[in-house]
Amino acid sequence: MSVLAQFTSYLKGHERVPGEAKLLRKIDTFILSFCCLCYFANYLDRSNINNAYVSGMKEELNFKGNELNLINTIFTVGYIVGQLPSNLALTYLRPHLFFPAMMLLWGGLTMITAAVQNPQGIMAIRFFLGLAESSTFVGTHYILGSWYTEKELGKRSGIFTASGLAGTMFGGFIQTGIQSSMDGAHGISGWRWLFIIDGIITIPIAIFGFLLFPDTPSTTKAPYLTSEERAMAIARIPESGTEKVRLNLTFVKRVFTSWYWYAFVMLWIIAGETESFSSNALLALYMKSHPTNSYTVSQLNNYPTGVPAVGIISTLFWATLTDFMGGKRYLVGYFIAITGIVTSALILTRFEDTAVVFGMYYWAGAVYACQATFFAWCNDAMRYQNDRFRSVVIASMNMGSNAVNAWWILLFYSADFAPRFTKGMWAMIGCSVALAIWTTGIVLLTVRDERNGEVQETRIVDIDSKRVETVTEV
Repeated sequence: MSVLAQFTSYLKGHERVPGEAKLLRKIDTFILSFCCLCYFANYLDRSNINNAYVSGMKEELNFKGNELNLINTIFTVGYIVGQLPSNLALTYLRPHLFFPAMMLLWGGLTMITAAVQNPQGIMAIRFFLGLAESSTFVGTHYILGSWYTEKELGKRSGIFTASGLAGTMFGGFIQTGIQSSMDGAHGISGWRWLFIIDGIITIPIAIFGFLLFPDTPSTTKAPYLTSEERAMAIARIPESGTEKVRLNLTFVKRVFTSWYWYAFVMLWIIAGETESFSSNALLALYMKSHPTNSYTVSQLNNYPTGVPAVGIISTLFWATLTDFMGGKRYLVGYFIAITGIVTSALILTRFEDTAVVFGMYYWAGAVYACQATFFAWCNDAMRYQNDRFRSVVIASMNMGSNAVNAWWILLFYSADFAPRFTKGMWAMIGCSVALAIWTTGIVLLTVRDERNGEVQETRIVDIDSKRVETVTEV
């Protein structure tokens, strides 16, 4: 079969056993739809503070100094603190209850924000909002890793990530529409309506999740899955992953004496900073402070949307390609390393050429592909590890990245460094080199584990000849 034919077969879906394609369609429908809607709403509720600030909140609540920055920092602290507890909660509580509960909590907190009368009130709310919203990103990657195989996971992780990037593109337009059409309605300021409507949006999504989200393969009671499909879903994942382990000192020792925690947490810390050009809106800041050109407000808002658009294309391309290639996620690490080095070097050396700088900032958006593929890589590598252990590593990845990013931004990408961001360009080159080296290290470790696994399987066959046929099929 040619490569093109194999790829076409992959896109259509290949059944290893009868009924598997139907099962995948069902879990795609209910898992991906809910998680993507949840992430989109998460983005709206998280970002609306900046939209409200420039839409009248600053003047009405008499903001002073860096109070907005302090609010965002407090949210980040709550978001970091909530990562690990929320993912551990998913191993104790039913996800179809936990996810909607967190949605209703952050939706309620968002609506309450509409009633605040001073910046201090927002500060208190945003900490707990960060705690509640911390469940979505890492929790979804944990759930995806519980349902999908190595050849399915990347594409689903990519679709989930792309939904957030789509929110980055269109969220601002949605917020602007609410502000412009409802300012003063029933005596309520437009920025207050912003929080009310964003909170209301979460309610139907939460109800959908409560009724139809399928939990995990071993705990699902979803009415749309037959008993045969539930058994098939369990058979598709390694039995070792569902073993029950207690959350005690032995478990903590297991986490911190394994290479998985150190390798993947550091991987995402490094990779997360390669997204800095895009996540810190450097293109918009470059345009705003351009040494010779002047851009209109609409241009300042619209031109940078090309960055997440490139991110969506790159994410879906690499997520699908690495699935098709059997889970070779490490390829993305090298692609991102090359992208970071080339874009930074050209911005440094060709800064006077506006077209080159624009092109490099757009290309830099391609590094968003690491979100889907690296969390899928962690899920792949830990497929035979305990679910609770895997949930801790996934949560720690995002927790570590956010903790570093909180000060990394100020050190290398502060707004007053615009338009050149010289220190940031060199920081990006350093991160890109480090990413290539670290990626190679993880590849070597995973290869070693795979070889050890083959030796262990051989021993099982020698001891129990009755299992020869089963192991051979696996």
